[in-house]
Amino acid sequence: MACLLVLGMTAGCKAQPAPQASNDLQQNRRIEVLVRSQFNVPQDIDVSIGTRSSSPVNGFQALPVTLSHGGRKQVINFLISDDGNTLARLDTYDLANNPLFSIDTFGRPIRGDLKAKVTVINFDDLECPFCARMHQTLFPGTLEHYKGLVRFVYKDDPLMEIHPWALRAAVDANCLAAQNTDVYWSYVDYLHAHGQEINGTDRNPAKSFDALDRVAREQAKEAKWDAEKLAHLDTCLAKQDEAPVRASAKEAEALGVDGTPALFIDGERINGALPEAQVWMVIDRALRAKGIQPPAATPAPVATK
Repeated sequence: MACLLVLGMTAGCKAQPAPQASNDLQQNRRIEVLVRSQFNVPQDIDVSIGTRSSSPVNGFQALPVTLSHGGRKQVINFLISDDGNTLARLDTYDLANNPLFSIDTFGRPIRGDLKAKVTVINFDDLECPFCARMHQTLFPGTLEHYKGLVRFVYKDDPLMEIHPWALRAAVDANCLAAQNTDVYWSYVDYLHAHGQEINGTDRNPAKSFDALDRVAREQAKEAKWDAEKLAHLDTCLAKQDEAPVRASAKEAEALGVDGTPALFIDGERINGALPEAQVWMVIDRALRAKGIQPPAATPAPVATK
């Protein structure tokens, strides 16, 4: 039922004229049974079959099916063949306004050539061990392989329910990014390589927060920030403005991201920490779509006895 309602809302929840009863009660019963079985419609949900009308698909007519319960109604549009033997669903997608191609990266730190033809966007959780694995796949191997052809952007998606210091880490990283992109990436590199250090032996969140702030200050000092920049950093770390991080997480949710890492390579999505070769396959497709021949893959080293 849930899946069916989601599919219906994808097509758009619009007011529909009340369906008229069909003369073919036998066929309507067959349609109802099929809909109930295919979409696990609960028994207390009423299913009524509407009136056929013309459709844009040759050989098929439009057939609205209404689900109702407790005063709520949802109209789901099906297609039925002219001979009445085939029922189908037609989903339409807006190619011009697909959110996968318009993920907001304004102001985010970029790693790689700013003018690169392909963009890899990673919704990242700095406490996530799978994100750490993906990070090690992307840097330096993937970055080196593609040279100036690909650029990388990280967005925040801390899974706060299971990762107690991920939100704090993202806020601290953004404090660094506000003043220097390179130090942001140094901090991200460090956390993805030293997650257990931040956890500590007793996994005390307060101690993890202190460690995150300490590492942020150390990264800034190693970059030789002056006193003014360090003072701005201290102010930012103390303020802990979570709004930008939460906005990024909300965007991830709207895109259907339900776990990290989640990569979008010129719109094509990769879920989870995949091997380097599979990531490169997607990047190669994106490059070819831009008329660019991808670099040849480096042969795997030959094992020696």
